[in-house]
Amino acid sequence: MLIRKPSEIPPSQITSKSDYMNRRKFMAGAAALGAAALTADRLKNIAAPREAVHAATKLTTVPSKYSTTGVTPTTFEDITTYNNFYEFGTGKSDPSHNAWRLKTNPWTVKVDGEVKSKKEFDIDALMKMHPLEERIYRHRCVEAWSMVIPWVGYSLSEFIKQCEPLSSAKYVQFLSFDDPKEEPEIFSVNLDWPYSEGLRMDEAMHPLTLLTFGLYGQTLPNQDGAPVRIVLPWKYGYKSAKSLVHIRFVKSQPRTTWNEASPQMYGFYSNVNPDVDTVPWSQKYERVIGAPFWKARQATLLFNGYGDQVADLYKGMNLRTNY
Repeated sequence: MLIRKPSEIPPSQITSKSDYMNRRKFMAGAAALGAAALTADRLKNIAAPREAVHAATKLTTVPSKYSTTGVTPTTFEDITTYNNFYEFGTGKSDPSHNAWRLKTNPWTVKVDGEVKSKKEFDIDALMKMHPLEERIYRHRCVEAWSMVIPWVGYSLSEFIKQCEPLSSAKYVQFLSFDDPKEEPEIFSVNLDWPYSEGLRMDEAMHPLTLLTFGLYGQTLPNQDGAPVRIVLPWKYGYKSAKSLVHIRFVKSQPRTTWNEASPQMYGFYSNVNPDVDTVPWSQKYERVIGAPFWKARQATLLFNGYGDQVADLYKGMNLRTNY
């Protein structure tokens, strides 16, 4: 069988959304492992009615100087029905059908590690901590597709100040919700749960790093990381941890889920870089979700186009080896 690189495949031969092979199926043989892990309780959940999850709570926002201009947002339908949230399934539309099981109220986020004192914040307190801003950001997936999303949130740095980290805190680790009763497909991929991501402290404090509660002016739909997530527009999407329940300030570089699973493919930094391929995807070009076919393929920009704001974070670093 002839196997061609993704960059050689014309748009007319791009696999449909429903059949598109995502990276976790490629790496982990998800289907076989998921079948072996099914229990009677999960089978009962799978048999439950499937329904899309759409948030309805409107949010009051203020304009943001960090919002990207000159771009057209992807439709709400595409943003909420074409995404990766593998705890709810490995297909692109699976999260929109299965994430209704996630209970987002009540919800708390625990903070510990290298901090003055341990803290715990409920979701209402987090949302009232700082005025909510609408920020339109480009979003780039490592699978070489992209969107433009109007997120709602505020700079993570505002929250970090309330956490009172010690000078010994050099990194921030983000841990996602982890419960197979509400995430029925969590065992369909061979990963070390809970989902973990991390940033250097200067990355976490950068004003573009968004503590996110909504999109399109309303609270996050479950399938997009409700009720609170991180958004990092200059990094590949998997760095933006969803459904956060635990934030740790640590001295050393924390484990991150995809870097731990395959360090040769997924670096700790995971900055968007057209010159560093992540097998099996060339990163030189991206497919714009929802765009007409004659506009769907576009060149990838270093740091996803945010280099003028974030390049100084990596001054002096070799971006090929520190990928």
